[in-house]
Amino acid sequence: MEDSIQPGGADHVDTKDLATFGYKQELHRTLGFFSSFAAAFSYISPSTGIFTLFAFGLVSLGGVFIWSWPVVAIGQFIVALNFAEVSSHYPVAGSVFQWTKYLAGRPYAWFTGWIYIFAGILTVTAVVVTLPLTVLPALDNMGWHVDAGALHDQIMVAAITLIVITVLNIFSVKLVAVINNTGVFFEIVGMVVFALIMLIVHHHQPISVVTNSGGIHVTLPAFFAAMFMSLFVIYGFDTASTLAEETRDPRRKAPQAVLSSVAGAFVIGGIFLLALLMAIPNLGIAIKQSWGPAQIIDANFDKFWATVYLVVVSCAIFVCCLAIMAATVRLCFGMARDNRLPASKALAKVHPTLYTPIWSCIAVAVIAAVPMLKYAGAGIVAIAATAMIYLSYFLGNLAIVWARAHGWPKVKTPFVLGRWGMLVNVLALVYGGAMLINFAWPRAASNPEPNQTAGALSLGIAWLNKIPILYTVLLFVVVIGVLYYAVSERNKTLVVAPPAEVGPFVIPPESLPPDEV
Repeated sequence: MEDSIQPGGADHVDTKDLATFGYKQELHRTLGFFSSFAAAFSYISPSTGIFTLFAFGLVSLGGVFIWSWPVVAIGQFIVALNFAEVSSHYPVAGSVFQWTKYLAGRPYAWFTGWIYIFAGILTVTAVVVTLPLTVLPALDNMGWHVDAGALHDQIMVAAITLIVITVLNIFSVKLVAVINNTGVFFEIVGMVVFALIMLIVHHHQPISVVTNSGGIHVTLPAFFAAMFMSLFVIYGFDTASTLAEETRDPRRKAPQAVLSSVAGAFVIGGIFLLALLMAIPNLGIAIKQSWGPAQIIDANFDKFWATVYLVVVSCAIFVCCLAIMAATVRLCFGMARDNRLPASKALAKVHPTLYTPIWSCIAVAVIAAVPMLKYAGAGIVAIAATAMIYLSYFLGNLAIVWARAHGWPKVKTPFVLGRWGMLVNVLALVYGGAMLINFAWPRAASNPEPNQTAGALSLGIAWLNKIPILYTVLLFVVVIGVLYYAVSERNKTLVVAPPAEVGPFVIPPESLPPDEV
């Protein structure tokens, strides 16, 4: 049940806390720890990323690619530790944009937010175009006779999905939270159950499959390429921070949810990855034919259970779509509320009864639909989206380390890294910088030129078709941003941040009501 804001209660304290940042409570503060965790976990969604790029990792390095999972998880957990501390200081909608606004100044924050909002929108696109890869085979198994490989059918399902998640996000954050919570429960149960069945009943490979490359030469460049599945999965944990204005006691709950989502995704995803590898009947054939989870499940289960698996994964991907849309909309709202985007007044308007920023929802959906006009497969969209997210994280970490070097933090909050803060921050930058080089490396497998996509993608201009896709996407976003900033943004009147760091209104845990859904 939802509780209204009561004078003197926990919600009232959270509202006063938000007011110290210059904002009034407009979004509905109804989320407890589990809802905050579920939103972040849904964004990460191990089953979504594993289904999208498992075959990529397998073809790159055979069973050895599974070792990229703990490497990326450790790197991202270090980033999450840094983000958990800063989210305890700034519990406002917008995560990386808000943090850089307080820690690095106006121009830097604006460009960080600009890149991050397009990264989020691209991620919305990447996940809605992933859903058809499970829905269409499931429908085909049920006798609908659809073509899972037809781009036209994939786009139709993706477009319908985008419309549905937009309507749901407009309607109510509470409804989205209920769907997220339910979806996370079934995703975790579904992945664990199928994993245990495969490990106990359908283990065709020994545990040593994790050291079997299937004849592929193991090199550092090959390992870096094989990391892309793991890189695509484990991000979005800052969603718990982005939803801070809808979370009760966010200075405590958001950091907890950030770290719990990474840890939970690592454990659940790791078990499932190991089970998939051990359930492959013939590793050489699987590598040669680029097997993904669907083919592995089909090889081990009858048609009914294979369909059940596809339905479970489809539900997880749909919930992932909802979470990513919700996070991106809050970022759009947070920037617009500060008058930092075109049409900010409309984008920042919150509906008086739905408590949602309707025009921000619509704007994110419309822009997310644009890449579908040149759709060349979920993998290409996923890699471009992930690279831009990592760039945003790197820019955020850079701002935080600069602030630490100048004496931040000056006040104590519920989550602190203390004397370990600078070390954690520097490690996060080293890891993030290495991954950015990995993303930017021009290679057909992970950052292809349109000419290297076997005709799947053409930008219509000969010289653009010879430039790696990530470079084109990033250059387009940056150029548009520079032009807009020069013409309109730098002279705008802004919502001014407090001149000094804001101290938290700390709420004793025993005074808090039980967590809601």
